[in-house]
Amino acid sequence: MGRMNYNNQVIVDFDDRLLAHIQLAIGTKVRRGESFHFTWRDDDSVGDGRTILWITPNAPVSYKFFGGRAPTINVEWVAALLRSANSPGGMQIVPEPVAEHQVHAEELAHH
Repeated sequence: MGRMNYNNQVIVDFDDRLLAHIQLAIGTKVRRGESFHFTWRDDDSVGDGRTILWITPNAPVSYKFFGGRAPTINVEWVAALLRSANSPGGMQIVPEPVAEHQVHAEELAHH
């Protein structure tokens, strides 16, 4: 389980693998200077509702991964998250598609 902290106001836990893909999608949008909504369904333990953030390039976001290894990245999943972020409804957590190409997270840092 990993943790995302947005603007020191919203702290949410996601599975490390999912969080790594969210981090890449958010990082791509923010690097482009783009703002967007990010929506997810809350866990039953925190009220079973929905949370919607307005992600902006100027707001601080941090990610804490509790697993010791960086997950393999499914580039199709990152692309699917980015497509949802570019939609009127904003980025939503979408199911992981079957991967045709995966890379280790460390490889992405060199590209």
